Amino acid sequence: MTAASQKQPDASADVKPPEKIATTAASKGETKAALDGKVLAVLAVLAGAYIGFGGLFYLVAAAGAEAMPFGAAQLLGGVAFSLGLILVLVGGAELFTGNTLLVVAWAEGKAGFSPILGALGIAWVMNFVGSVAIALLAFAAGVHEAGEGAVGAAALKVAARKSDLGFGTALASGIAANMLVCLAVWLAFGARSAADKVLVIVPPIAAFVALGLEHSVANMMLIPFGWLVLDGASPAFWQQAGIDPAAYGAIGFGGLVANLVPVTIGNVIGGVLVGAAYWFAYLRPKSAA
Repeated sequence: MTAASQKQPDASADVKPPEKIATTAASKGETKAALDGKVLAVLAVLAGAYIGFGGLFYLVAAAGAEAMPFGAAQLLGGVAFSLGLILVLVGGAELFTGNTLLVVAWAEGKAGFSPILGALGIAWVMNFVGSVAIALLAFAAGVHEAGEGAVGAAALKVAARKSDLGFGTALASGIAANMLVCLAVWLAFGARSAADKVLVIVPPIAAFVALGLEHSVANMMLIPFGWLVLDGASPAFWQQAGIDPAAYGAIGFGGLVANLVPVTIGNVIGGVLVGAAYWFAYLRPKSAA
């Protein structure tokens, strides 16, 4: 057999075409909406924990970031945070923000509104449980003391900034953030291998973190972790880190609620926009034909 007669590999076979991704999204949405509640709850706790681990990795990258150029520090933190969504999509877990793409299954008539709303509600609550569990675990493990208190200082800075956003800013930031997160999920639907998934997940996730946008599930770990540091760190930590706890008064229950309400709403809007746009582009003509 000559080289000319050998069948050449089709590079496009490494990724599904856009219309196939849309079909996959509808099918996955149907499956997710029909998940047993107990299974969904367990997988949602895992997703919250995975995003929590990504958040901790981000804080380690952010520790001492003042010594780096701003853009480089933001990019490094974004790449580190992408660990969370990689664990969710490759390992298998139920993430509230990514599951806003269930709108595709609803638009295709593959899942009802009530089951989707219920699935999203369970995912949000159990993502919160998993995220807070990681915050508690990390604090108990003394992660905040790493780097002579630099990680804890980064946690306080991040939590304080997130707790003090205005409603409109947090809402808009949540919309943009989940557009990028859902684009990462969408691209992962088109990947055919674990390596391909990792490659398509990292850029959009790194972008949303580098831009300083707001992700509700990430904040479920980042704000409580900062709160734990503020209220529970030893005097030695404050002395070692060289920071004043009085500067972080915005961190607390009020700040957590003030962030999560608008950011969650924004995340839903952003995810629905992405899902609805792709449904209109690739599935609506077939449905109307």
